[in-house]
This record gives sequence, structure tokens and C-alpha cells, in this order.
Amino acid sequence: MHDIKAIRETPDAYDRAWASKGLSPQTPAILELDQQLRTAQTALQAAQSRRNDVSKLIGIAKGKKDEVGAAQLMAEVELLKTEIAREGEAERVSGEALRGLLAALPNLPAEDVPVGEDESANQEVRRWGEPFAIAKPRDHVELGETLGLMDFEAAARMSGARFTVLKGQLARLERALGQFMLDFQTREHGYLEVSPPLLVRDDAVFGTGQLPKFAEDLFRTTDGRWLIPTAEVSLTNLVREQITAEEALPLRLTALTPCFRSEAGASGRDTRGMIRQHQFYKVELVSITAPEQSDAEHERMVECAEAVLKRLDLPFRTVLLSTGDMGFSARKTFDLEVWIPSQGAYREISSCSNCGDFQARRMDARCRKSGEKGTRFVHTLNGSGLAVGRTLVAVIENYQDENGRIAVPQALQPYMGGLTHIG
Repeated sequence: MHDIKAIRETPDAYDRAWASKGLSPQTPAILELDQQLRTAQTALQAAQSRRNDVSKLIGIAKGKKDEVGAAQLMAEVELLKTEIAREGEAERVSGEALRGLLAALPNLPAEDVPVGEDESANQEVRRWGEPFAIAKPRDHVELGETLGLMDFEAAARMSGARFTVLKGQLARLERALGQFMLDFQTREHGYLEVSPPLLVRDDAVFGTGQLPKFAEDLFRTTDGRWLIPTAEVSLTNLVREQITAEEALPLRLTALTPCFRSEAGASGRDTRGMIRQHQFYKVELVSITAPEQSDAEHERMVECAEAVLKRLDLPFRTVLLSTGDMGFSARKTFDLEVWIPSQGAYREISSCSNCGDFQARRMDARCRKSGEKGTRFVHTLNGSGLAVGRTLVAVIENYQDENGRIAVPQALQPYMGGLTHIG
């Protein structure tokens, strides 16, 4: 959500920022609705004030037994009631239109975000590790099906496309990855483990920016709740409508949850395998900070996500996203892309975003220093630490040998009962 006062003061700055994300000028429509709203509010307040004054005059007139004057005043009250109803409706209509327009507009990018229409303008920040030397890499689908531990056909029979059945040691490897990531982030990076709801109400997904614009990307239940597309929704909403002591910030939260996405905009993309699924596990990282803390916390979060890939010895690169490739709620995003041998390319495995106060305004999440009366909106950050399914794909493909066996990364062996190879 956006600060209407700031838009009034610097409309050109907002239009320039939105233009970098491919939007036409938005402030003329915003300011017109804002003026309509304020005009209706002023007229409504004037009519209500006049009604109150006239009501007092009626009492005075009756006290003086001035029935003619009292009747005239009562007639004016009736006219004022009609005016109040009319201006109240004008206030409601213009207010809803203004809030709807502001709610559908994305966050403003930070000043150091590269300007571009799409991923072609992204900037690589660094690389870590060398791609494994695999003569003829097979993809995870062939490897998993050959081992008899990955079954897409059975999943399709019961659920349709974009689902997978994992069995035996691959199912255990997926579980091991999730547990390892969760332990790693809590024990070594100080995140607080949370087990949050997987079903949330409209206000929660509005708060983090999925509603109203991206409803088609979500799954909704028959009673009006939403399956979370990421634990970011549940974790960030822990501070909605709350005032948090600044001395307690930053809050660092993590959760391992299933995630559910309709992939409505991904038709024809990554239809083979586990890269893009309707259901998958992810370890989410969320930070709640004071405004001046968020930039440093963003860098820290990226390092926490990178550390997982380093511990698993998976080659990756870190990329700063352009204005046209960033998500709706983000003001700055770094993507981590892991090496996938069968594709000969780096693929996204984590996005770490600083949302500034954008989500906090939608959730009314504030902070206050001890001893002070005033409050400020917190800053919110989120990132994957990591997506478990895509990490499983990366492990399977990078740790394959010529015989189709899969070596278990050393960091995961304690979670696999000491097993060193699958197959």
C-alpha cells in the first residue's frame, strides 16, 4: 500500500518509479480520486456540523414557543439528512475506488535496482563453486524414474499435472533437506522456528500483497480461506495490527511448510519434472525490522540462504533483479540460482526481498521505541532458505554418477542414517 500524503507531495517521483516497472502514469487518477474523496468528506462534515447546530436551534425555538421557526428548522434538518446520505455515499464510493487503485499498484523499487523490462536486465553479483564435471548428465526425472523412486504417472492419476510421488530413499532425502535447512537456519543463524497455519483469510494474503491482483495464482477453499503460496504469508502476518517494541527488532522467523500455487501464469513452462509444482516444501525466512535496519538485514538474509548451498557444495550465482523482474511487494530482490547440469543453466532456487514498509502499511504493523508515543511502520523482508523441491533436483543432478547412483552430500548424511549413496 502507498502513502497518499507522499503521493500528493511528490507525484512525479511515484510515476517515474512505476514507469521503471512498465506502468503508465498512475498519479493523475489517484489524485483525482483523492480530491473527490476529500471534497465529499468536507461536504459531509459541514452538513453534519450544520445538522447539529440546527438541532440545538430547534430546542431553543421550542423553548420560546416559536413553532413556525421550529418547523422551518426541522425542515432544514430533513434536507440536511438527504445531503448527509448523498455525501456519505460519495465518500464511500470514492474511498473504495482510491483504496482499490492503491492496493493494485506495486511497491516502488529502491534507487540502486537496475532498470529493465525483464530478466535480461538483471545483474549478476557473484558466483560460487564450479559446475560439476558430468560427461552426459541425465535429468532428475530420468534418474528418479530409473531408480523407481520418482513416479509422475501415479501423481497425475490422482492429482493431475505438476505433482510428484517420491518414494523410499528419495522421499527420505527430501525430508532430510527440509530438516537440515531448518536446523541450519535456527542453530547457526538465529532464526526462530515457527509452525504456522497453512490456511489463511483474505486479510492475510492482502497484507503480503498476493490479493487482490494475484488471486488466480492461489488455491482457495470452499469456506473462503486460502492455501498459503509460501510461509511468508503466515510468518509476516504475525505482526499484523501490532505495535512491536523496537528494542525487540529485528525478529527473525523461519518455517518449513508445504506451499501451494496454481501456476496460472506458467502454462507450458517447466512442465517436465519437479521444477514447477502445484505443491512443494520450502523453508521460508522472514525478518521484521526497524526502517534503518532493513538494508543490512537484507544482505544478511541473502548470506543465510547462500550458506545452505555452500554447505551442500552446490554451485550457484547471486543475481540482483531488475525493476521489471521483481515481485509485486519487493523494493529490492536478490535471486540465488543453482546450477542444473541437465539444462546447462542456473535456475532460481531462492528469492530474498526487502519490501520496505509496503506490506506493513497493508497490515498496519508498527514499531515504537521505549518511552516514546509515536510509532513507525516496520520493514518486512522474506526469502527462501531454500525451496526444498528445487534443492532436491539440484542434489540429484549434481551428485549423479555414470551408473545412475546419487551421492548423498556430506551435510545430509546424518539425516539419512549415514547413507552415502542412493541407488
